[in-house]
Amino acid sequence: QKHEFFVDMTCEGCSGAVTRVLNKLGGVQFDIDLPNKKVFIESDHSVDLLLETLKKTGKNASYIGTK
Repeated sequence: QKHEFFVDMTCEGCSGAVTRVLNKLGGVQFDIDLPNKKVFIESDHSVDLLLETLKKTGKNASYIGTK
């Protein structure tokens, strides 16, 4: 399942934070689209868990939908 999220990232540091929390979660493959502030995640984890994980970065995050 591939999910699309909006994450309010403004710089490489932000995308680095997203990378760190997702790698810590494990079981995810993801792409970060920094210019468009989007994160695409392929995972069997629930959307709620993924969103909660993204919010750990301290950034605004919201679920857009499945890709």
